[in-house]
Amino acid sequence: MSNRTLFLILTIITLISSSISTSYSNNANTNYMGFRAPLRHRDAGCGLSKDKIISRAVKRSKSRATTLLSTSKVTTTAANPVASVKILVRPSEGEYLMDLAIGTPPNPYSAMIDTGSDLIWTQCAPCVLCVDQPTPYFNPLASKTFSRLTCSSSNCQALDFPFCYQNICVYMYSYSDGANTAGVLANETFTFGTRSNNVSVPNIAYGCGNLNEGSLFNGSGMVGLGRGPLSLVNQLGPKKFAYCLTYFFSPISSPLLFGSMANLNSSSITGPVQSTPFIINTALPSLYYLSLIGITVGKTRLPIPASAFALNVDGTGGVIIDSGTTITYLQMDAYDLVLQAFKTQVNLTMVSDDNFGLDICFPWPPPLNSNVKIPSLTFHFDGANMTLPELNYMLYDGSAGLYCAGFGPSSDGSIIGNFQQQDMYVLYDLENGILSFAPARCDTM
Repeated sequence: MSNRTLFLILTIITLISSSISTSYSNNANTNYMGFRAPLRHRDAGCGLSKDKIISRAVKRSKSRATTLLSTSKVTTTAANPVASVKILVRPSEGEYLMDLAIGTPPNPYSAMIDTGSDLIWTQCAPCVLCVDQPTPYFNPLASKTFSRLTCSSSNCQALDFPFCYQNICVYMYSYSDGANTAGVLANETFTFGTRSNNVSVPNIAYGCGNLNEGSLFNGSGMVGLGRGPLSLVNQLGPKKFAYCLTYFFSPISSPLLFGSMANLNSSSITGPVQSTPFIINTALPSLYYLSLIGITVGKTRLPIPASAFALNVDGTGGVIIDSGTTITYLQMDAYDLVLQAFKTQVNLTMVSDDNFGLDICFPWPPPLNSNVKIPSLTFHFDGANMTLPELNYMLYDGSAGLYCAGFGPSSDGSIIGNFQQQDMYVLYDLENGILSFAPARCDTM
């Protein structure tokens, strides 16, 4: 961050400091009963064809996977202490938007949910630099419940690299595509849910961004759902959330549930509930790592070496489950075996799809009376098996007449994407360190 950028941020803080209080407390939000919020895909209602939606999502996924699976940090050597800190590079985009309201009186916003980061933030007035968004910039002067956080507050200290100015906590976040947000870390009341059934939660710490660059992907900010202390799930209580993603092209929104509403008692669950423990990666503690121990294609358990899915001491490798990546990325050794299994078991010529950017594709539909079948697929986790319906791992490119497996290769680590999680109830229980999942009719939940 340049000296000019820092100067502009500090100027904004000075402008608003005389009329907004500063909060010296960090109240835990443990009294609410939970809530439900609708999710919608970022490309929903944009008038795009199915082929275009998939190709855009795969392109974004490739960029996001590169960032999520990287533990590198960018270090600058400028003279001032702000510019010389290490800047953690985060994934820049997600796939699902949630609606919420900020402030008192509440102002409605939509924001991208992201299980790969922690900070909650939106663009705020006065803006030194802001990008277009579908709603007005949040005005802290118009809210009765806005209060800036002090440098000594625990939430300020939870930032990767907090900056202090006149005892006001300043945040700076950078993303992989060069986007960034910077401004004041503050407490505010957030309202979640629908008009007929909502809940207001006070003292949510979030970034009030006065300088923002990059794309906001049809939203007005970000809601981090990672494992870190500043994520929404960790600021609420009990610390658990769930989602049930409807079919990728469905016009019906997907439910996102928090707290007491994130439970396994739904009548929409159609199969057995299974659970597997989270693994903590000390190099990337906010991400949700799982112990994937094998893959079966058809009736064949693939001879994937344990090293392919292992989380290494230096923080590389491992397997992440992520809501913001569409397709699944597999470490190269595992990917090659999956590719070979499909090539062997599907009695068609395998080709690549340049439109989707996928390699495991077949001409479709197959010739009449060819008796061609797509093999079944199961992910084997520690203590759980995730058997996917064909709809969750095969994508049809109508323009090219190709049927493709939604997998991509990765040189380091693996990611279970959201396309593989369609019509599946997925519960993140941070208190007990467990991920639970079950097949479900998400459109009826």
